[in-house]
Amino acid sequence: MAVFNHTEFDQHEQVVFCSDKATGLKAIIAVHSTALGPAVGGCRLWDYANDDDAIQDVLRLSKGMTYKNALAGLPLGGGKSVIIGDAKQIKSEALFRAFGRFIHRLGGSYYSAEDVNITTGDIMMANKETPYVAGLEGKSGNPAPFTALGTYQGIRAAAKHQFGVDSLKGIKVAIQGLGSVGYYLCEHLHKEGAKLFVTDINQESIQRAVEQFGATPVGLDEIYAQDVDVYAPCALGATINDDTIPQLNAKVVAGCANNQLKKSRHGDMLRERGILYAPDYVINAGGIINVSMEMRPEGYNADDSTAKVNEIYHTLLNIFQRADEEQKSTHLVADIMAQEIIAKGK
Repeated sequence: MAVFNHTEFDQHEQVVFCSDKATGLKAIIAVHSTALGPAVGGCRLWDYANDDDAIQDVLRLSKGMTYKNALAGLPLGGGKSVIIGDAKQIKSEALFRAFGRFIHRLGGSYYSAEDVNITTGDIMMANKETPYVAGLEGKSGNPAPFTALGTYQGIRAAAKHQFGVDSLKGIKVAIQGLGSVGYYLCEHLHKEGAKLFVTDINQESIQRAVEQFGATPVGLDEIYAQDVDVYAPCALGATINDDTIPQLNAKVVAGCANNQLKKSRHGDMLRERGILYAPDYVINAGGIINVSMEMRPEGYNADDSTAKVNEIYHTLLNIFQRADEEQKSTHLVADIMAQEIIAKGK
């Protein structure tokens, strides 16, 4: 099990393996960078096939948070954590309190929050053992609506750049994944008159989108080849790969999932096919922007959070323009811009 020479290691400052026999907790905390401030990034609870998969996921997600926070203009570094196990079986107050104790030992270099299969209630349990958590009930709360708002603004920016339109009315969007963020995204798109094509592993979620938004249901494997303008990956990552790219008819890839590109070269492949890619850690930054607001000295304010999330629209337009000017893929330009910000902050 390689760590230091792992392809995703990228000079992480700290990787902590956490094990608690009493609760069965097995977790990994990765701190990629604290150059701009304490590392902040959510905790994901997932039943990984093996430890190597968990390590790869947490390293990629942690680095992504460094770049995400930098391009969002936040005084924060990047980190992430994963808890290994079946969310339906292992959750308990004791487990999350044990997790909170491990976070506390890092002394504030890492703040955790919600991510896949982690609720505000779970974070509140960890909060009993440490103040180094965010996304708390009664403060910023559930980040999903703000992640969806930022993704919606990102789709607007991509449509503006690619199609020259200021409205999404009549724009066809294929949404893969109808979890909390995907559902809120559907609300925004439907309200503006977009035509939705949806899929999910949960049939009930699909039916709800059909009933509430007039969406067209699509099979899991058929979502890529839909005759749409935008493909919005909103489930787990790596759905942009060698198998799916040739199927895409969309001219925009813009969704809220993390790590959408399986490999960096897949971003280049999209560009070669004339498909505009909204870099994942830029378009899905709404949640962390909202969470960060409760860490300010002046405290949380929803209006300030909304205004900051709406800036994602202009950030992406700048990335798209620079990519055109430099004849580079958007994911590479985003990385370069984030690295420039981080270098100035050191």
